[in-house]
Amino acid sequence: MTTEDSKGHAAAYRDRLEDNHLFVERLRKAEALRRTGVNPWAHGFEVTHSAADIQAGWGERTAEELETEAVEVRVAGRIRFHRRMGKASFLKLQDGSSGSVAPGGDEEEGDDFQQVFLSLDGLGEEAFTFCRGLDLGDIVGVEGTLMRTRRGELSVKASQVTLLTKSIRPLPEKFRGLTDVEQRFRQRYVDLIMNADSRRVFRARARIVKRVREFLDARGFLEVETPMMHPTPGGAAAKPFRTHHNALDMELFLRIAPELYLKRLLVGGFERVFELNRNFRNEGLSRQHNPEFTMVEFYQAYATVEDLMDLTEELVESIAVELHGRRPDGRVVVEHGGQTIDLTRPWRRVTVAESVAEHFTLTPEEVTERAWLEAEAERIGLEGIEALDSGKLLMEVFEHHVDHRLLQPTFVTQFPASVSPLARRNDENPEVVDRFELYVLGWEIANAFNELNDPEDQHLRFREQLAMREAGDDEAMPMDEDYIRALEVGMPPAAGEGIGIDRLTMLLTGTESIREVLLFPHMRPEQAGS
Repeated sequence: MTTEDSKGHAAAYRDRLEDNHLFVERLRKAEALRRTGVNPWAHGFEVTHSAADIQAGWGERTAEELETEAVEVRVAGRIRFHRRMGKASFLKLQDGSSGSVAPGGDEEEGDDFQQVFLSLDGLGEEAFTFCRGLDLGDIVGVEGTLMRTRRGELSVKASQVTLLTKSIRPLPEKFRGLTDVEQRFRQRYVDLIMNADSRRVFRARARIVKRVREFLDARGFLEVETPMMHPTPGGAAAKPFRTHHNALDMELFLRIAPELYLKRLLVGGFERVFELNRNFRNEGLSRQHNPEFTMVEFYQAYATVEDLMDLTEELVESIAVELHGRRPDGRVVVEHGGQTIDLTRPWRRVTVAESVAEHFTLTPEEVTERAWLEAEAERIGLEGIEALDSGKLLMEVFEHHVDHRLLQPTFVTQFPASVSPLARRNDENPEVVDRFELYVLGWEIANAFNELNDPEDQHLRFREQLAMREAGDDEAMPMDEDYIRALEVGMPPAAGEGIGIDRLTMLLTGTESIREVLLFPHMRPEQAGS
């Protein structure tokens, strides 16, 4: 790049800083450092201790003990506070351990940041002057020894400070984070710096995912990976994202669920499998929905939905205990939006018909009568009633009146066969299937059923779905001939389940919106100038 090109680029870069004098002033500082031979964006720094390490290892040492030990450390982090006091200054650095939470514990404000003591005597005039010019948000590396200040604060007495990254955009002034909720999601990198609660949520999410894997692994489940792009969308009733493979000249679909591939593995002899990964559904955004989301799906040969209800209770309760502990009376409780949710096993189990009957103070037989269902469907404003069978009408009534009222953990069982095209019919009542959905806080957290392994019945169900597609239902499943072929080879009796990791995290961290538990949620394009 020529000198003229370089000047032109510098001018263009300044233009994007929106003429903000604070941005421009910081850029000038960076340019001044470059002229003295200092690169404001260094290539690395050897770190020996984190803030959490120092607190854990020397948090109880007295000033005299620290002076005797002369513990040498190298720490690095982002400057969050800078207090200048004549011939001394104090920095507080935020590193990757800041705001970490011990299992079952809470953050302690005093342990968030690592304090650094800067003195004219310890650094020399040139280095001390340089440090006084550092800005909030700059990332620095510090070499020094541990000490306690006159106030008893555990600190690093700096012997050398290295600028590792110059921050051009200042952090928000409000200490507790961004005040604009939408900007928190758009600029998650700033949100994580400013908000300890956000860091807590995503650390908790990582522990939830880890615990799910450990739990299933300990019970003999094999973790697998199946395709993200499917030639035939299946495994759930949802509208897929479409794409095109140029080399094969074929249409593909981002998967809406891994179910049909995982059950092929049951056919192949893997009797316990699970996959924890992303699914994609071309649907709307809401406080509970994002176009891509994380689920764990697992399948167990020779098991039933009763087995999976027991397993689900054990899994969720164990994660809640790890995050929140047990109360003195042994209960496992989480607080969420003013609601106290009791996750102590066992949980309530009720059929779809029973739950609707309870709401209306009727009997299950009365709420499954066609005449009653049509009358109620008309009352709630449902259209196309005559084209819907009784099972679909029952589910419309359930979703309108009941599901959002199920606050405490509840397994809703025995779904209509017509809304469960991949589930096995109940032996005693073929109009329903052996299926459950887990509801907590009115949210569907999990869905499971005894798997349909009769190829003829499955072929019929797919044909019924095709008829629904032809009638205009773009969420109905297409025929999957290879899956039918796999069933014809023979799939053992099995039960399978999917648990939404995002909603489970919302439940266990007390968050109200799915965007709070996704690091980078999908959002509408940002408006120019915003």
